[in-house]
Amino acid sequence: MKWNLRWAAAKRDIWRPTDLLAAFREVGFNPSLSKVAALWGGTPVTVRLDDLDLICTALGCTVADLLEAEPVSVQQAGHSVPKAVGESGSGGPVRPVPGRGGPGRLRPPN
Repeated sequence: MKWNLRWAAAKRDIWRPTDLLAAFREVGFNPSLSKVAALWGGTPVTVRLDDLDLICTALGCTVADLLEAEPVSVQQAGHSVPKAVGESGSGGPVRPVPGRGGPGRLRPPN
């Protein structure tokens, strides 16, 4: 997802986190300045839905203005496509086989 908070704020002539904090307080949203700076400075890992509603109210925008989907192919992200158990087609076991404690296995401390 692409986080467009700065773009949405710029449409309201808000250019600094302190100005954004003032806009938030006008609608009853009272985050700390450090939280506002974190939202301003980069893409947040999580945002509460209640907070997202208040951000949209303060900026006069919609969630679609703040969040933009960016499809990423699995190969570009460096991850392999997960397969179902037994899907590999190698004829191997369909369930994991528990380890037997071979020579490379560590033993628990005494």
